[in-house]
Amino acid sequence: MACGSSLAQSPSFKPLRYDENYANLGHDTAADWYHQLKFTPLSHNKANYISIGGEVRYQYFRFRNQDWGEAPADKDGFILNRFLAHADLHLGSHFRTFVQLQSSLADGQAETPSPVDQNPLELHQAFMDYAFSTKPGTQLTFRFGRQELSYGSQRLIAVREAPNNRQAFDAAKLMYGNKRLKLDAFYSYYVPARPGIFDDGVNSGTKLWGTYAVINNIPLLQNIDLYYLGFRKKTAVFDDGKGLETRHSVGARVWKTTAPFQYDIEGLYQFGDLAGSVIRAWTASANVSYIFRQAALQPKLGIKTEAISGDKHPGDGRLNTFNPLFPKGAYFGLAALIGPYNLLDIHPYLELSLSKKLLLSTDYDLFWRMNRNDGLYAVNGRILYPAKDGNAKKIGGQLGTELNYTPNKYLSFRQEFTWFMAADYLKQAGPGKNIFMAGTTATLRF
Repeated sequence: MACGSSLAQSPSFKPLRYDENYANLGHDTAADWYHQLKFTPLSHNKANYISIGGEVRYQYFRFRNQDWGEAPADKDGFILNRFLAHADLHLGSHFRTFVQLQSSLADGQAETPSPVDQNPLELHQAFMDYAFSTKPGTQLTFRFGRQELSYGSQRLIAVREAPNNRQAFDAAKLMYGNKRLKLDAFYSYYVPARPGIFDDGVNSGTKLWGTYAVINNIPLLQNIDLYYLGFRKKTAVFDDGKGLETRHSVGARVWKTTAPFQYDIEGLYQFGDLAGSVIRAWTASANVSYIFRQAALQPKLGIKTEAISGDKHPGDGRLNTFNPLFPKGAYFGLAALIGPYNLLDIHPYLELSLSKKLLLSTDYDLFWRMNRNDGLYAVNGRILYPAKDGNAKKIGGQLGTELNYTPNKYLSFRQEFTWFMAADYLKQAGPGKNIFMAGTTATLRF
């Protein structure tokens, strides 16, 4: 085939936009305007080029009895908008710089929106890479600057995709990769969202460092992640104490994503100290599913479960509350009502492929407190209700239904409904009203 024809295909978008590679479009001499946007050569040999991309996302939410009746009533709902734009500059095969702006806007909320919802304009990412090969099939890359971090199933370190404002870190990272192994080592400062324009400055109050290894094609286990994460926060607040927190996490994850049988099993242990108290915490989780590929609608039937430690004895000088660090925002659905602290949940789910472009899913999640002597926490770690507000363990049940329509790789639409039925603990601790949420999302990526 003639290389002068428009044959090169633009790759699919990735959760981390800096992972996209458009170098193959350099062979497309009859490129249209979009391919030229994704690959604009800056040198005759096309080794130097720039790629432009972005995202526009609109969301509408309507709650009834938000925060189980604690929040002010909102009859009209509210709108969240997010805009992302990036430029990816490559100079030869070794040097690269990536810059991304983010604007997150909120309108119609009954209360003043948090900076996670309302952050008008920020330098979200700005980093430089220097890459080289130590031998054929391997690559070593040093990355320095503001960047998104994401590891494993995003239980501990995530981009926080579901909330309006994605999160970033000021980090130095060394990455090694070959056919079977990926190994990262990094040291970073968390970038907290602030409500102004270009005011998400360097922050030394929260540090994250560690190593993360992914080993593929292992007999029996298929794939395994092994990691150590260090965390230090100047002021941390738990039901059993607050102050300077230094926490270490050691964990492992085994996973398989190929059909029909899929699994994701993870466990980790945490130790350290909080203002003089010893930290001893843990979590174990599993997500197991099976896809009936020969059946109509190709149903995927699965179950998730998590056991997340909570504090056992207040005031004993030992903190047992697990800290999920920087998890994905919608940990248990788009409504994001409960965070992964002091929790036991069982979560069966079903997915149906109504067509190649239309996916229907439904799930039911049952929640209990792991320990009566610890409270209930939000996704961001804020204490929703302390332990003293009730002695019941059962929190409630959450029924969710989601419809995803993806007409092409640029557009996606999602409609979600969530019903949360409050149980004994919520009724003891507060109004305990049942929550209903309807959410609509439209996303354009380019």
